Amino acid sequence: MLAKRWTFIVCLLATLTMQASDLLPRWGDRYWTDSVPESMRKSYITFGEQYAGKAWNSLPAIVFAEYKKTGNRVNYEQLMFEKRRQLAALVMAEIAEGRRRFLPDIINGLQSTLEETWWGLPAHYKTELPKAEDQTVDLFNAETASLVAYTRYMLADELERFSPLLPQRIDQEIARRILQPAVKTRYWWKTAGMNWNPWICSNWLACVLFCEHDEARRTEAVSQIRQACDAFVQAYPADGGCDEGPHYWDRAAASMFETLYLLQDSTFTPKVKAMESYIYKMYIGDGYAVNFADAHGNRALLNVNIAYPFGLVTGDKTMRQYAAYIGQQGDILQHAAQFYDKSGNWPSLARELIFLKYIRSYLQERPCEPRLQQVWLPDLQVMTAREPFVAFKGGHNGESHNHNDVGSFIVYADGKPLLIDPGVGEYTAKTFSKQRYEIWTMQSDYHNLPRINGQSQREGKQYAARMVKYKPGQLTLELREAYPHEAQIRWWKRTVKTRVKRSVEVTEDFCLDAYVAPTQLMLMTPVKPERGESGILLLGDHRLVYDARQLEAAIEDISPLLDPVLRQMWGQQMYRIVLTVKNNVLKAKLKYYIQ
Repeated sequence: MLAKRWTFIVCLLATLTMQASDLLPRWGDRYWTDSVPESMRKSYITFGEQYAGKAWNSLPAIVFAEYKKTGNRVNYEQLMFEKRRQLAALVMAEIAEGRRRFLPDIINGLQSTLEETWWGLPAHYKTELPKAEDQTVDLFNAETASLVAYTRYMLADELERFSPLLPQRIDQEIARRILQPAVKTRYWWKTAGMNWNPWICSNWLACVLFCEHDEARRTEAVSQIRQACDAFVQAYPADGGCDEGPHYWDRAAASMFETLYLLQDSTFTPKVKAMESYIYKMYIGDGYAVNFADAHGNRALLNVNIAYPFGLVTGDKTMRQYAAYIGQQGDILQHAAQFYDKSGNWPSLARELIFLKYIRSYLQERPCEPRLQQVWLPDLQVMTAREPFVAFKGGHNGESHNHNDVGSFIVYADGKPLLIDPGVGEYTAKTFSKQRYEIWTMQSDYHNLPRINGQSQREGKQYAARMVKYKPGQLTLELREAYPHEAQIRWWKRTVKTRVKRSVEVTEDFCLDAYVAPTQLMLMTPVKPERGESGILLLGDHRLVYDARQLEAAIEDISPLLDPVLRQMWGQQMYRIVLTVKNNVLKAKLKYYIQ
């Protein structure tokens, strides 16, 4: 077995050695003028021109320290991401133009970046200031290293011509910051089934390809990356569902593909293909996507520059056409830089270059919006159906990037959000701490869920849906175990189904052992509810219909709770509809409709 493994690694290293020199056409290659449309090249050049001659800012220590002192992580991230954006824009502009016009700025930017103490985020560091001797490998340390490594690869001759000391310094810094600590440290993410694993590995591998000159460490790095990739895939369920939510697919399954692509691994198992298809299975329509878990956006979360190569290499026609559709909607031929700019926390140079390698094929694809009629992911326990569009989730409250949301559902009608999952606001120190569930967006009371006998759901894997029963367009969950014992639940069966008259029907079939406090159904909406006839709330052109003999409706304006991220997602308004069960009944079957 060990002999087979060693033979595999030797063969793989030979492949990687060839790939490191032939992966992509470099700066000055006629490919960039002969194959990439002129309009796209002009877009990249214009994007880069805004940074021509602009000074390279340092990243202030006082801002880095804010995270430990106040919990704010946004201020440093904005400064850091913008500096990386500046470099990525200039490099792509120089590749597209090929006239050395942007090289002085790029060289200054590389030098400025190399002089930073650490390339990661304060949220991922132990102390209030980074130490040169502690080069912890986090997501953004690795991603910065990848940006620098790809720049070194693409502009190798020009950097060498300027001074051999610069590429030497790049290799030294990437070895010190990434290559050496990544190999020797048993980081937790190497065995994780969440985004940190492939996100770091894809960037680590790029550094191995372009900057690792120690053969022993190169061999060991490739072996470790392969093992980490295997661990990531093995941790995923057979249905390919991402419990971190669609927002993180781009840096989970998509980064896993990026790693396999660089490894030149063409073995795509049914599970890997299921992981790929998850993202278009969560597509709603009209640019919207399901946003369960930690989502900072409610729009389609598909970056063309990784989605298209993924679909092309795996032979997934739906993915290829979806990527073509996204590009068509934003007119990628004229606005390529806008897509590039939005392809990550800063523009993903690696992914853009790989995408452009297949640009001829991409431009031949027929655009098609993936409006799947029925989806059921039995392991993740997520159902979607249309029309109107409804997504309904089971699962448990110990998921990665968890919200206490077992049994929540969302409804979109006529292409617009009607009943929503608010998502998550700005990340702070509290977001990934023991105080996470003090944040209102994490609580079941701010999802489309019941508060039972005054009790909300609790966090932990033991709080889960049971007795899951699915048939096309309908899902039933037993929610009793998603709540604490204090809720006094004998049973609570929730059914969500689409109806032939273009409406969604929700049934709450429950029995409680005792009355402790009012039981209420919470419904979140960005549409201002208006009262209609008895038992009807108007939500724009749609209606929430309930039995006024059983339920009493109240409307709460929670707009003051919205931070800038949530306002960008939903607008300036958000409301919570509270349907209170009348007469303190212990047993009932309630039905209400969204139509």
